[in-house]
Amino acid sequence: MRPLDPRLLRQARAARGYVVLTATLGFATAGLVVAQAVLLAAILAPAIQGTATLPDVAGPVGLLAAVVAARAATAWAQERFALRAAARTVAELREQVVVHATALGPRWLTSGRGPAVATLATRGLDDLEPYLVRYLPQLLLAATVTPAALAVVLGLDWVSAVVIAVTIPLVPLFMVLVGQLTAGTSERRLVVVQRLGSQVLDLLAGLPTLLAFGRARGPEERVRALGEANRRATMGTLRVAFLSGMVLELLTTLSVAIVAVGVGLRLVHGGMDLEPAIAVLVLAPEVYLPLRQVGMHFHASTNGVAAAQQAFEVLDEAVPEAGRRHAPRLAGSTLTLHGVGVRAGDRDVLAPAGLDLVLPVGPPARAGRVATGRVVALTGASGGGKTTATLVLLGLVVPEHGRVTWTTPDGETVPLADVDLSTFWPQVAWLPQRPALTPGTLHEAVTDGADVDPAAVARAARTTGLDDVVATLPDGWATPVGRGGAGLSVGQRQRAALTAALLGDPAEVPLVVLDEPTAHLDARGEQVVLDAVRAWRDQGRTVVVVAHRASLVRVADLVVEVTSASTATPGAGSKAPVSA
Repeated sequence: MRPLDPRLLRQARAARGYVVLTATLGFATAGLVVAQAVLLAAILAPAIQGTATLPDVAGPVGLLAAVVAARAATAWAQERFALRAAARTVAELREQVVVHATALGPRWLTSGRGPAVATLATRGLDDLEPYLVRYLPQLLLAATVTPAALAVVLGLDWVSAVVIAVTIPLVPLFMVLVGQLTAGTSERRLVVVQRLGSQVLDLLAGLPTLLAFGRARGPEERVRALGEANRRATMGTLRVAFLSGMVLELLTTLSVAIVAVGVGLRLVHGGMDLEPAIAVLVLAPEVYLPLRQVGMHFHASTNGVAAAQQAFEVLDEAVPEAGRRHAPRLAGSTLTLHGVGVRAGDRDVLAPAGLDLVLPVGPPARAGRVATGRVVALTGASGGGKTTATLVLLGLVVPEHGRVTWTTPDGETVPLADVDLSTFWPQVAWLPQRPALTPGTLHEAVTDGADVDPAAVARAARTTGLDDVVATLPDGWATPVGRGGAGLSVGQRQRAALTAALLGDPAEVPLVVLDEPTAHLDARGEQVVLDAVRAWRDQGRTVVVVAHRASLVRVADLVVEVTSASTATPGAGSKAPVSA
């Protein structure tokens, strides 16, 4: 573990300015420490020897008061700017981790690192604050105050300087030995916290299903066991911190005592003057103090440094190169999956395997022409790759086998990998199993803040049954909706998302992709989804739906079975292209 990782300075702009400021304040502190010791010796020596009166030392006393005030102001400035820089640095790293993880795609997030990123971006990086506020300033003070004070001691008494020079390397030596042990315990604690966070996230995500099958109380033992492991790891870290702190305190106290004994003996035998002796005695603790503080705050910073290292590991992951071509108009085009196969996590299984699908996206109805909408249902056994197939179609997952192409209305074929997905996604309405709504009022979440005809909103709400939900809310359409749709049930969010998709312009959003939209709904909610699917087809849109229930399959114009296969047979699956 590096004391100051250069990657932190590269990734966080706030950290660079903070390090420069801290170094400047460190040099100022070094000068003030030396000045304070020299002035204190100049005041005390004549007073002890009785060779000076109060008016004689009035000038040095005034200077000493100014130095003490300046040192206090420096410490205040350090603390204030440290807190600001820490908050900004953590915010910058958190934003970069989230943005980079999003750019890596859902395939990477679901490969085992996704839950870790969730914990890292929330609680994990918050532990970086003690490192920036406490540890890093003391580290820079150890690089400035300690050499400056030792140089002054050398000029005052070379014997004391030799004693300090011999004993001071023992402090970083013990810090390294103890720090290696502490770093290991901190990394283990972070892993336990991430496992606990993953377990809780999985539990919350699957709670409706667990409740439906009466298994809601099953995972509680696992969560309790992880919580106990987190407690043991935390107590282990604290135990090592307390013991190592005692070792460092004892070591530096004995070193200062050796200097003091040598100075005292030479004073008794007349081998040293009083004024330099006082200066040496005042400076000796200041030489060791920054190193003692580094050791003290090192343990509080290890959790944050471990989190920062994991953040850098995420940021070092190579992002797949994005397509640079602007997406053509989707209406009237054809999306084709050619022998698509995707590895299922770490298993030697492709899910889907060898999937072929020709998906024309017909234009919406116009005057004098009938709409060419269609519904395509993806069916198959659980784990067969139906959801993954939709992610491939959306460009969110790159298949290991096969390819996805886009045939424009004028006959040009373009690989989807070459298309700038940011220009493709606005033409698609995607509804996952648990839709997320943007924060704001319910009306803003449904209309996405656009100026939409109230009559159109009312018609769409009647189709999805959202009007019944609005009637039960105290503020109606003005009801606040939290991040992700907090404040609404899963079924209510589903109806709001369906309403928002219905309000889209069929010419601008001709493709709708649904991932098991009836998985968590009752019979009434299922009917709402069926009505919405028929409405999209009547608008001339193409609807791709992952279907488990027979009611959705009956609505479909084409049913495609998605199958999995061993990686040894990547060509398994549907052999001939299935046309919708």
